[in-house]
Amino acid sequence: METVKDIMSANPIVIVAPATRRDVLRKLVKHNITGMPVVDKNGKLIGIISRRDIFENPNEEQLAILMRTDVPTVHEDDSIEYAAEVMMRYNRRHLVVIDNERNVIGVITPQDFLSVIIKRKISTPIENMVTKPCFPVARCTPLQVVFRGMNLTSLTAFPVLNDDGSLAGIVTDRDLFEKVNIDRNIAISELGLGDDEDAWNWEGLRNVMKLFYMVEKVNLPPIPVEEVMIKNPTTVFSKTPVWEAAKIMKKNNFSQLPVRDLHDQLKAMVFDSDLVSALVEVD
Repeated sequence: METVKDIMSANPIVIVAPATRRDVLRKLVKHNITGMPVVDKNGKLIGIISRRDIFENPNEEQLAILMRTDVPTVHEDDSIEYAAEVMMRYNRRHLVVIDNERNVIGVITPQDFLSVIIKRKISTPIENMVTKPCFPVARCTPLQVVFRGMNLTSLTAFPVLNDDGSLAGIVTDRDLFEKVNIDRNIAISELGLGDDEDAWNWEGLRNVMKLFYMVEKVNLPPIPVEEVMIKNPTTVFSKTPVWEAAKIMKKNNFSQLPVRDLHDQLKAMVFDSDLVSALVEVD
């Protein structure tokens, strides 16, 4: 039987409390990750922090207030089905693997479950996996409006439609900030990044760029979404088996895919976190 140990990322990046928002952001940027476990000085799990937690409280400075203490946890010998059920129950993208002394030994994200879905060739139609609303925008929609929509819906990707309602592209929260020119001095000041720290990169910085916008450190340019969207995106048919969609996501490192119907029209958006439920259903 496959267990959590078979799919987890061992020895994950953690942050030791007490710490500040700046400490968290530095680690997120440096390691190009979106979340991590929080441990005490003895290395015991006490919480979890993600960029979502920071975005929801952009003016809070202390990790103790920002972090979530209702941490979804599993053990390395737990079944993959049980781990999938825990992730779906908590609706979090990071599942922490602990030992009997609450030491952090691994982390699981939705992407880690994809290989299992592919291996088992789970044939459930992808339309059965959709759990989130689909929020389309027009090509001419200003970036500021798209960003506002993402904040209100808590969605990280929108399909972009042509005037006739056909799919033109998709846009993610990170795509929005590809066009943002953030002053290097702002990054160094806000995150405490030094010029000699070449380990950090702009790819990691884009993971937290939303925060800079929310605290008015940068502005999104007044341009339509069509200038930053991903054109002609890969799509899946509503009856596509979930394992085939998982294979596409795994191969291309996609977190979402547009779903089309019999008439080749947009029907929904499906996210990697949605696919995890396929493992719960087959238990």
